Amino acid sequence: MTARRVSLLGSTGSIGTQALQVIDAHPGRFEVVALSAGGNLALLAEQAVATRAPLVAAATGDRAELTDAIRASAAAAGVTGYTPEVLVGPDAATEVAGRPVDVVLNGITGAIGLRPTLAALRAGSTLALANKESLIIGGPLVKDLAGPDQIVPVDSEHSAIAQCLRGGRAAEVRRLVITASGGPFRGRGRAELAEVTPDQALAHPNFAMGRVITTNSATLVNKGLEVIEAHLLFDIPFDRIATVVHPQQQIHSMVEFHDGSTLAQLGPPRMLVPIGLGLSWPERLTDVDAPPDWTQAQSWEFGQIDDDAFPAVRLARQAGAAGGTHPAVYNAANEVAVDAFHEGRLPFVGIVDTVAEVLQRHQESGGEHTLEGVLAADAWARREAADLLGVSAPAPEGESI
Repeated sequence: MTARRVSLLGSTGSIGTQALQVIDAHPGRFEVVALSAGGNLALLAEQAVATRAPLVAAATGDRAELTDAIRASAAAAGVTGYTPEVLVGPDAATEVAGRPVDVVLNGITGAIGLRPTLAALRAGSTLALANKESLIIGGPLVKDLAGPDQIVPVDSEHSAIAQCLRGGRAAEVRRLVITASGGPFRGRGRAELAEVTPDQALAHPNFAMGRVITTNSATLVNKGLEVIEAHLLFDIPFDRIATVVHPQQQIHSMVEFHDGSTLAQLGPPRMLVPIGLGLSWPERLTDVDAPPDWTQAQSWEFGQIDDDAFPAVRLARQAGAAGGTHPAVYNAANEVAVDAFHEGRLPFVGIVDTVAEVLQRHQESGGEHTLEGVLAADAWARREAADLLGVSAPAPEGESI
């Protein structure tokens, strides 16, 4: 069997490091062709030496700094003769993604993942997509470029849906059911959320992720983004995409069919299986994770999202239904508000309130949905949110998931 050639974007984050764990556990199945990361040059250098990736890229730092880090890591590991091509700069990930391989795993968080996503699709590579924001803000830009089965979802919820859809035809689907842990503040009312601190917001009950996505999970913005993502991935109308709180996160999502049956994909609340499937789709790798122990008694809970305390999902549905650049505005305003919250400039409930206000101010210009239009709407939303919050408007900053 020929090894799949893989490029990893966001290799030093949670998704990237777990992808390397999966790859290492399946020798001969994959060849790491390129690694791209943000600014953790020491870890990136270690990964490069371990995989002997011929291309290594970083968004920040300089070429000499990364080259020196790789040289030092190689010396520490007793490796000689390893001299990869090195790229550094804000466009490095896009250049990596644009080089054809079998699979590009996009593990970047935020709007800056859009250009790499488009580059990977143009290159004809299969896109294992953990960077949901690029699909959400790109919308038809991304969908029009993608060929059949070229995008494989890595979000656990959408991977679950894709797996369940193997059990029935699209025409037989009644609705999709996306599960949510409810985050660390499940059961609290809006008044109780006013005093939430950044440290508390980063204490996710089940997953360890980056600052933005963990905060988004606490506000349920992440679940709102996932509703839009599901609509775009599976061409299901918003009124047929449901959300349900499932704190144990053993069921990652479900598909209801029109005969009344439901297929659910379940497993431990970890990302190894979705990542493995992203790399190997449509095949399954062996022993990627341990299944539940069905001999042990366990209880699973389900419930509704409290839209008054957590209005982010409802707001995302509205943005998604409005279409155009509204999802880009939703995402951009949220990224600015999350930063302001962690800087102590905004209360927790103010994150989604800010997003709602910016969306209310947004006037769609109409016309063709272009990359320039999406990026302009993204920049406008950041400026508008910053103006509301009295902060300087930051450029979109990504992190590895």
